[in-house]
Amino acid sequence: MVTYERKEIFYFFILFSLIIGVERCSSVSYNRLTVKTGGSVTIPCHYDEKYTQQKKYWYSENNKSSTYTNTTEENLSVIDHPDQSLFTVTIRNLQSTKHDGSYYCALKIEGKLTVIYDIYLDVLSAPDVSVVNSSVCGHEGDDISVQCFYTLGYKNKLKQWCRYKDQSCYTVGRTNTSQNSSVQISDDGRRSFTVLMTGLRLTDSGWYYCSVGEALNPIQLTVSKVLHMERFCLSQN
Repeated sequence: MVTYERKEIFYFFILFSLIIGVERCSSVSYNRLTVKTGGSVTIPCHYDEKYTQQKKYWYSENNKSSTYTNTTEENLSVIDHPDQSLFTVTIRNLQSTKHDGSYYCALKIEGKLTVIYDIYLDVLSAPDVSVVNSSVCGHEGDDISVQCFYTLGYKNKLKQWCRYKDQSCYTVGRTNTSQNSSVQISDDGRRSFTVLMTGLRLTDSGWYYCSVGEALNPIQLTVSKVLHMERFCLSQN
């Protein structure tokens, strides 16, 4: 089933490219984002800082529509964050009949649209991969813990904690990321795995995702020196 979906996305991209002249960035890879029916999701689209001034583009295969930053509609927001070299796409009130399908983040570079990230959005009553909160916060030097849930059918799939910006991933076990910080992932062998990040640094802030097999779910991590950061975190969920 996954092979069929990948082929379907690949063939669509060829057609999409021929019609509007889109070029594909070599780093783009297949991503299947599983989300809960009726919920919302925010998708980060990272770009090189040299493209800060370029027009950003969000394309939906479902209705062949495009949305540019900065746009806010009833159930869709596309917002550019040039200081972070990314734009975010937030989709609300998700429904499988309306939102299932392929989507593309793109930039207009030298007159051509270049895809920088693509996803297949899968809206389910019980997502294959899910998290309790889509944003977590911590203070510099402290630890944070994130629990990622998966359905029983994904019990034997590879579990990973990855950073969107550079696609660096950590698997079950402990990985030292510097002299003062580390990432530890433990799988309960049933329906969840836990990510423990210790010795947080300000540079750890950013977008991450839990992935099990080909399914993933995004999480935003904010690390700050500011006191009472917990109040800010709660307001984001």
